[in-house]
Amino acid sequence: MTDVRGRGLFIGIEVDTRRVTARAVVDQLLARGILSKDTHGTVVRIAPPLNIAREDLAWAVGEIRTVIRKIERDTERAA
Repeated sequence: MTDVRGRGLFIGIEVDTRRVTARAVVDQLLARGILSKDTHGTVVRIAPPLNIAREDLAWAVGEIRTVIRKIERDTERAA
């Protein structure tokens, strides 16, 4: 991942396309129960409902971290 940007709960995670596409990240997040959208193949957009509970948000952040770490490990092994 190269950058995280946004305001409040509406964020975009920019991916390093030499390692992974945004679509691949979106698919892995979906498999873990998180809806997101890829934009231009380089950004994963996340926009949870404004009334999301803190516990649900904490769970989602943990799942996103898990996916990012897995991608980083997988690309390091492939190199």
